[in-house]
Amino acid sequence: MRFLGNVIEKMQRHPKRVVFPEGAEPRILQAARQFHALRLGAPIVLGDANEIKDVAAGLKIPLEGIRIINPATSEDLENFATRLYRVRREKGLRQTEAREAMLQPNFYGAMMLAMHQADGLVSGASHITGSVLRPLFQIVRAAPDITAVSSCMVMEVEDTRIGENGVLFMADCGVIPEPTVDQLADIAVSTARLARHMLGVRAHVAMLSFSTKGSSAAHPSIGKMQAATAQAKRKAAQLNVEADFDGEIQVDAALIPEIADRKLHGSQVAGRANVLIFPDLNSGNIASRLVQHIGRANAYGQILLGLNRPAADVSRGSSAHDILGVAAIVGVQATDYHKLYPGADKELPGE
Repeated sequence: MRFLGNVIEKMQRHPKRVVFPEGAEPRILQAARQFHALRLGAPIVLGDANEIKDVAAGLKIPLEGIRIINPATSEDLENFATRLYRVRREKGLRQTEAREAMLQPNFYGAMMLAMHQADGLVSGASHITGSVLRPLFQIVRAAPDITAVSSCMVMEVEDTRIGENGVLFMADCGVIPEPTVDQLADIAVSTARLARHMLGVRAHVAMLSFSTKGSSAAHPSIGKMQAATAQAKRKAAQLNVEADFDGEIQVDAALIPEIADRKLHGSQVAGRANVLIFPDLNSGNIASRLVQHIGRANAYGQILLGLNRPAADVSRGSSAHDILGVAAIVGVQATDYHKLYPGADKELPGE
């Protein structure tokens, strides 16, 4: 809660509008209520107003301060459908298909985000990842100079000796199954920027592997992490990102100073990593869930990295508290999003 408390304090100084496309989901309504009660800004929930009111009444959740929008009856529906058609017509989208898409809350919410009618978006509590990401990729798109949109988990563990006072940024845990060297470098730099932005300290980025500096037999995955480390260093230097990178490195050497001294003495990252970059989605997703459930960590994510506007895809297993934390992180990102991604935060191309 130390980390989330700091995030909430920042949000209270700079309240934001966050849209939640899954308006009738009980956990979303609970999180939206807390978002308003904590004075974090204006929560917007999408869906049929009568259904949302029935769910809220059953849970005894006051709807004061929560804005409800039904895409089907919204005055923006036709305008949004036309804008989607203009953006996607070269891909073969027809006007009627654009309107049908805009009736779906995730598409409508993505358009609200792109058109600056919301400062951030949080979805995924009752939708699979593809249903959340597809509208964002089609409408919001990637930020300038980003080769791949990815994601990270923010984990807060009880042991404050781990990471940065118990906080770790772990990526990619939700989007790219088999990242290339270029994508790994992008993931590392984007996660480092987010960690620097949220924590206010220098990012120490460990490029993880089953090997530490060639301690194991040669394997293609080791070479990939070595190449990604070198590329991330170059890209961070070009973008003036305050971060140190090291790899390939085993997770124990990345996190535990005593082990780091034995395996990798003199590293700026080993034993003090606050950012962990995984070689593939399998390892990242499995590790993050182990830390969350066995280590009983507070887990906030997936925070999407590299989009033109801030958004998150939460797990269907998330609690209302988890969703509130993600919404607060997305809101803090929105405060200075241009610092995370220079040139981002623009409206749709050609509009």
